[in-house]
Amino acid sequence: MRSKSSAERRRGIALHAALFPLALIWLFPLWMMFVFSTLPENGIFSRDIILTPSDQFVENFNLLESDTGFIRATTISILVAAAYTVLSVALTSMAGWSLACYRFAGKGVVLATILGTLTLPYFVVVIPQFIMVARDFGLHNTLFALIVPPLFNSLGVLFMRQTFSMMPHELFDAARVEGVKEWRIFLFIGLPLARPAVAALSIILFLHSWNNYLWPLLINSKPAMMTAPVALGSLIGLTKVSWGGIMTGAVMLTAPMLVLFVALQRHFVAGISAGAVK
Repeated sequence: MRSKSSAERRRGIALHAALFPLALIWLFPLWMMFVFSTLPENGIFSRDIILTPSDQFVENFNLLESDTGFIRATTISILVAAAYTVLSVALTSMAGWSLACYRFAGKGVVLATILGTLTLPYFVVVIPQFIMVARDFGLHNTLFALIVPPLFNSLGVLFMRQTFSMMPHELFDAARVEGVKEWRIFLFIGLPLARPAVAALSIILFLHSWNNYLWPLLINSKPAMMTAPVALGSLIGLTKVSWGGIMTGAVMLTAPMLVLFVALQRHFVAGISAGAVK
């Protein structure tokens, strides 16, 4: 037993020693992004290699705020991402539940259609979607247009279908025998059992909405409706690029997501790996 534990300890040390350089390679660009956000414009393009932060972060943020209204844009991004995550998780969970637990005519066609949508590049559907939302419905420059059109997530539906398919359906049948309504079975039995998967899907969908650039750029033309990624993109002009502002905004958008992932990584890993064991 002692020799086995020693061997496992040595393997753990060797694994960490091998992964440590890879971790540094991943973290170094993030560190340099933070360093650049604290430098003046001429310091970012200095010939000298600067690895330590300076004291220009507040000045860069003030320039960013004056040029883009970044606080307002970040608030819009938070509202859109939160609403999108809640509604999309609810929609994909209900769709996954119905595909996993019910038999109905055309179920195979529905599954094939959902799988088929995964093969379509987003650029194929974004223009027809824009024409329908902006021209036909006249909903451009609204929160509705930012949140609702991207709600359906094919990968999320398949993920939740797989999660519900692996649950013991005898438990659901027992609840039906006791006269429990279907919506109560879904809300109070199915969803609590799928909590790790729901948490993982929520993180993925929130990040997807938080980082979304193309759709908010197309559907909103008013500066007051810009999301944070679009606000950062507006700093790249034909004659001037505010690199200090871009780095500052990138830090402010990246840091909360890193904190969120670190805080919820246990749920994320549990949800992603739940389908590995049956």
